[in-house]
Order: sequence, then C-alpha cells, then structure tokens
Amino acid sequence: MEFPDLGKHCAEETCKQLDFLPLKCDVCEQDFCKDHFTYAAHKCPFAYKKDVQVPVCPLCNRPIPVKKGEIPDVVVGEHMDRDCRCRPGKKEKVRTGSLSAL
Repeated sequence: MEFPDLGKHCAEETCKQLDFLPLKCDVCEQDFCKDHFTYAAHKCPFAYKKDVQVPVCPLCNRPIPVKKGEIPDVVVGEHMDRDCRCRPGKKEKVRTGSLSAL
C-alpha cells in the first residue's frame, strides 16, 4: 500500500529526494532533505535576512556595527581610517610643556 501524500520532495533542483521528515527553511519556506536544509546547502537567496554577521576590525579586533543597507567593507574601512586605536601611522599625542617646580 502506498501513501502518495506522505512526505515531501526536497526542493533542491539536483536532489528531489522524497523525504518523510522534511525540514522547512525558515527563510524561503521550502522543504528540504537533511542534506540540503542549511542556507548554504540550498543556496538560499534570502539567507542574508537571518544569517547576520558582525565584521571585526583586523587591527584592533573590535566588532564594528553595520546598519542595514551599509556595505561592511566600507564601514570597517571608515573605522580603520577614523576611529581605530591601532591604525598604522596614528601618532600618539605627546604632552610637552614645563612642569612647575615645587
């Protein structure tokens, strides 16, 4: 006896395996087998909505906040040019002046 309505076929074009316990992508809402349910495995076009990563400055190792719509490389570059404590060529302010004798 067959159960034609049981399970779902994997939405990955190269797979289409019938899976009795399919996993639904929480972003694109398609059904996938265990091998293709991760964003990377099925090349989810909407993964950027959930897969949020915070870039880290390569010089000072601080996380750099990036607002929606900004390009992370540009924001990190601006941080390195302006705010980074470890940027090359940054000169420390040296106080000069006379100390009053006591």
